[in-house]
Amino acid sequence: MMIEEYGYVVNVDGVVVKDDEYLFIERGENEDHAAGLLAFPGGKVEQSPGGTETIEKTAARELYEEVGVKVGDIEYICSTTFEADDGTCCLNIVVLCEYVAGNAYPRAPDEVAAVHWLSYDEIKARTDVPEFIEHFIDRTEKARNSG
Repeated sequence: MMIEEYGYVVNVDGVVVKDDEYLFIERGENEDHAAGLLAFPGGKVEQSPGGTETIEKTAARELYEEVGVKVGDIEYICSTTFEADDGTCCLNIVVLCEYVAGNAYPRAPDEVAAVHWLSYDEIKARTDVPEFIEHFIDRTEKARNSG
């Protein structure tokens, strides 16, 4: 039996809901992965070994850097693995983030082409939403409605 070893880059997606609308970014055309598609704000873990609250800090940092939104409590939703367009193996962690403050805008215009607030029904009606994003939305909606 062959055993494969994997080293993963860890990515955190921050899902923010305000007035029953989800915060989405439209990824910049020059992004390495999923350019031009709808996505949640997020990015790679950039913390040295020994750090604490790694997922929470990554989500909060990325949301502020990309769209200028501040968040509070953070709750785990789900995780997936994928291979980026350049072959990098990635572990993606999706978290629900409590909206605290800030008017979302493309704060990092090289990464974020636009910002959208969309309801669950609006997302499901669109044809440009990647399948993995639909999965994340379904999981988040289930978690929000089970509380």
